[in-house]
Amino acid sequence: MSRPPLAREKVLDAFEAILIDEGERAATMDATARAAGVSKGGLLYHFASKEALEAGIVERLDALVDDDVAAMTTAEEGAVAYFLRSSVMENDPIDRAILATARLAQGGSTPASDALRGVREKWARAIRPHAKDEASLDLVMLVSDGLYFNNALSGGSIPGPVPRGPAMDALIALVERAIRD
Repeated sequence: MSRPPLAREKVLDAFEAILIDEGERAATMDATARAAGVSKGGLLYHFASKEALEAGIVERLDALVDDDVAAMTTAEEGAVAYFLRSSVMENDPIDRAILATARLAQGGSTPASDALRGVREKWARAIRPHAKDEASLDLVMLVSDGLYFNNALSGGSIPGPVPRGPAMDALIALVERAIRD
């Protein structure tokens, strides 16, 4: 009898959580099996190596970003507004996949680094039609980076300003004017 795909996702969830919470060095096969509540054999059934686990995280990120880009390009409020609003971390699946992939990249994983560059390029391709030039595109991307970074700071000792409600609306309006004029 084959194992349900849910078991594979459970293992990936455990690996992702270890990467985020403890870092790449702590994310061993044994630690992942324990955290997922599966035997080492159960883990190996789905992922024959740590590299296969890493590839699973990158694959997950890629699928989530494809879904995000599809939502961005069809968003009623527009791609730029959607992108900037979604740049504030919510600890949702895409945020967790980005963080886990970043941890792998920090540990020296070339596929993870390549995946993160690919994510940025996918987002840039979705925004590019709404920007008058490359400098305008850079503005949107850098504001997004700042929102993400400041949001990450808000949990620590250095508070990061993250606009919400009318303040976010005003920021988006300012960026949209700047990239069109």
